[in-house]
Amino acid sequence: MKIITNTADLAEICAQFAEHDFVTVDTEFLRETTFWPILCLIQIAGPDDECIVDPMADELDLSPFFELMGDESVVKVFHAARQDVEIIHNLGGLIPKPLFDSQVAAMVCGYGDSIAYNMLVSKITGGQIDKSSRFTDWAHRPLTDKQLNYALADVTHLREVYLHLKSSLEKKNRSFWVDEEMKVLTTAETYDLPVEKAWTRLKMRVRKPLDLAVMQSIAQWREQEARDRNVPRGRIIKDDAIYEIAQQHPRDEKALSRMRALPRGFEKSRYSDGLIEAVENALAIPTDELPEVPRPSRSPEGTAAATELLKVLLKVVAEQHGVASKVIATVDELEKIAADDGADVPAMHGWRLELFGKQAVELKRGEIALGFENKKIQVIELD
Repeated sequence: MKIITNTADLAEICAQFAEHDFVTVDTEFLRETTFWPILCLIQIAGPDDECIVDPMADELDLSPFFELMGDESVVKVFHAARQDVEIIHNLGGLIPKPLFDSQVAAMVCGYGDSIAYNMLVSKITGGQIDKSSRFTDWAHRPLTDKQLNYALADVTHLREVYLHLKSSLEKKNRSFWVDEEMKVLTTAETYDLPVEKAWTRLKMRVRKPLDLAVMQSIAQWREQEARDRNVPRGRIIKDDAIYEIAQQHPRDEKALSRMRALPRGFEKSRYSDGLIEAVENALAIPTDELPEVPRPSRSPEGTAAATELLKVLLKVVAEQHGVASKVIATVDELEKIAADDGADVPAMHGWRLELFGKQAVELKRGEIALGFENKKIQVIELD
């Protein structure tokens, strides 16, 4: 097992990996007590070699690794890539391209919704992964051989998984389906939402423009504090506190002390002044410049029933083509299609339109029907 702890060795092995068509990659990290994940291990494998990189080693500069991640002649293969890519984006300022997410590919190939890595390995390779080390403190040194072998297995098995899924996608002419899904994973805003948009992570529990302005201001303040201090958002204030403050508009320590969602003594903490300032900033916004509260659109009568019908059609189509229904359409998309034949949702574009969207509209219009035949629900063409 190769353990890379210095920059020279990392540069040498990354140069070797760069000669391959693909590499499989995984990371181990901790983020329970920080805003930014603490990168503890990097596992990389090519078709016939593999290594573990220790990013916590004193003599290691990760620049060769980031150079490899940016090499567009090498496909970077991850499983459930989002958190791994987030770390690479935050530390290296880039997004690995081209990117292949085996979890997404597995859904397209009919392995169900969001299949776990160990289950996918078992189904494709017949191999078993010892999960006893999955709760390891990856920042602890030294790590045991058992822990390192567990970590390395995440990329060694992934080689065979990738080759199998790639072949399956090519045989079914579905490679471009996965390419479309990768666009989200390779978009920078997926990993670095601007602080002024932090409020979009919250549930819409306000009904007045002024309350929304306060919520937006507090969410932005909390996001910036969490990033600057490198602590989880909830360590600053919880979401429930934001909702309460957005409605109560506390402007001094005494008012803060009456907030039920804030911990006792918060008004004396280092965060209180910043929070009060955020509230004051929102209250100072002129009335005609306050944000508009999004209003849920009223669905046409019969939309709920149509949505249920589309759910059945989606299940039929997914089973017929051997693809996870989640990849084709979400419930939210079904509701929008039920309300509007021309809904601008992913299910009504590209390969999804051909696979499902057109039939969804035809079903709504009574041009096709669903029937029970040979112990299965099937789509019936109507004359």
